[in-house]
Amino acid sequence: MKLFDEIPAERPATPLLDTCEHPAALHDFNATQLRQLADELRAYLLYSVGCTGGHFGAGLGVVELTVALHHILDTPYDRLVWDVGHQAYPHKILTGRREQMSTIRQFGGLAAFPKRDESPYDTFGVGHSSTSISAALGMALAARTKGERRRVCAVIGDGALSAGMAFEALAHAGHVDANMLVILNDNEMSISENVGGMASYLARILVSKPYTVMRENSKRVLSHLPGALELARRTEEHVKGMVSPATLFEEMGFNYIGPIDGHDLPTLVQTLGNMANLEGPQFLHIKTCKGRGFRPAEADPIGYHAITKLEKTTSEPPPKKEPRSPNAATAEPEAQPKPQPKPRKYCNVFGEWICDMAAVDARLIGITPAMREGSDLIRFSREYPERYYDVAIAEQHAVTLAAGMACEAMKPVVAIYSTFLQRGYDQLIHDVAVQALDVTFAIDRAGVVGEDGPTHHGALDLSFLRCIPGMIVLAPADEAECRAMLSAAYHHPGPAAVRYPRGTGPGTQVASNLEALPIGEAETRRSGREGGVALLAFGSMNGPAGEVAERLDATHLNMRSVKPLDREAILAAARDHRLLVTLEESVVAGGAGSGVNELLAAEGVQVEVLNLGLPDDFVEHGNPAELLAACGLDAEGIETAVRRRWGTPLHDD
Repeated sequence: MKLFDEIPAERPATPLLDTCEHPAALHDFNATQLRQLADELRAYLLYSVGCTGGHFGAGLGVVELTVALHHILDTPYDRLVWDVGHQAYPHKILTGRREQMSTIRQFGGLAAFPKRDESPYDTFGVGHSSTSISAALGMALAARTKGERRRVCAVIGDGALSAGMAFEALAHAGHVDANMLVILNDNEMSISENVGGMASYLARILVSKPYTVMRENSKRVLSHLPGALELARRTEEHVKGMVSPATLFEEMGFNYIGPIDGHDLPTLVQTLGNMANLEGPQFLHIKTCKGRGFRPAEADPIGYHAITKLEKTTSEPPPKKEPRSPNAATAEPEAQPKPQPKPRKYCNVFGEWICDMAAVDARLIGITPAMREGSDLIRFSREYPERYYDVAIAEQHAVTLAAGMACEAMKPVVAIYSTFLQRGYDQLIHDVAVQALDVTFAIDRAGVVGEDGPTHHGALDLSFLRCIPGMIVLAPADEAECRAMLSAAYHHPGPAAVRYPRGTGPGTQVASNLEALPIGEAETRRSGREGGVALLAFGSMNGPAGEVAERLDATHLNMRSVKPLDREAILAAARDHRLLVTLEESVVAGGAGSGVNELLAAEGVQVEVLNLGLPDDFVEHGNPAELLAACGLDAEGIETAVRRRWGTPLHDD
């Protein structure tokens, strides 16, 4: 295996890879060619992700597995399902998209994850974890119903396997005796002892054709002898148990093989070649290294989970300084502009807030479903380890765990991405809201998040949260409001959520205290022309709303609270203005604007309202600014929509 210390700055030479326009080309490759292909694939992956940014370590860890799978399987007729899809970049490169990798995660380019309408080789669209086994099982059962002899394989990571959904699918697959192969890509958790030569040797024996034939023939012979078949089964189980954690998966109905070295390409090819043709549920456990082949990523797999694109270096000399004036010594020094505070990420604001609140309230508990780094709970986990719970990829459990703690007078704070809270929605309603339990939800990545696309945009939370009885929903316009709203939600004696966007805020100075904003009170940021337009902005939309308000001499209200709404502020705006415009970085259907409409209707107030938000569609991937502009939610788009609705000049220039 070729090892790298740096990401290639120039496109590497990949003569063998360049001949592989489709994975069928791999079927005739010999062992030497497969090894060369893996090296070239890893080099090209490093180069392409260095150019574009994107998911990194997971793909490097499955280069050998990807090559082996496409060598053995007849894709896309045989179905290959990748879980989550972080590791699918090598798959994309081998399935006709090599030269398009420069567009990945960019507006109009390749998606960050497998996507059905992008390629027939992407058999199932993913983005959230732990879905692959269920999807593959559905495909396997459909093939059996139609009488098709197609092979089905699901690749799932050890982290994704921690979700209950994965085990539900495993149990069902064993029960229905489906013809499918599940590959566990184990690159972090200590599910088994480290792979050794003896373990790999015995694993190869257990899937060899002679062993398989002997095993089946022995079953037929021993079935006629009382007790002999059970004795043989137990003996085989104990032999496997000496080299692998087979019991759990065998009891679920799978033929378990492994663990084997997932970077040993000859062993992978031989093992997969035999297992892919076995009848019934098969389970292959491979051990891999995330970031394999790139030494910095092997040393820091979390830091190199994904990277931003590398900036091109230039060899041009720095610009020459202007010569000093002869009178420079006596001239007054020019006044230097006062340095502006560097904008802070919203997740960092949350990370500091939770530590500060924990210092004054011993009841605070922090909970996250495998998002410690993303939610910035690193410091909290170190300073308050006894009050920090990472429940792995188990959003449903995270929410109900918080409910149980709230029943015992604790104050749980669930740090979760908007897109992942969708997975715990029933628990949010049934276990938290119905019982009016005191749980605070810090909802990160709200609105358009960018390059990861529709599976990761937080476009629906205002709609699905606002309809829950008793739920408080707050949306900050800046970093200072985010901190104050977190305090407000925390002190509210019931379920409350603060939803904030990914990335940095506008750069507002954040106070060090824990003072809370009053819930349900809007802020008037600008009073405009009476009888004109009032912009009712929620959360991140206050930025462009401020620009548009200046251009149109409009009133600008920072609504702050999605639920409850500020009734008096809305009624006053309706009384003094001809047009109300609601602005939200969320779908319009059922969102904050719908709440304003409902309030006006309930009060019997008739005024023209324009609801602006994300479209009734799934927004694709791209830079957030590009996506907001495409959705008409930048300042220009908002101004255009308002002028179009107004129909006449808004004011005399």
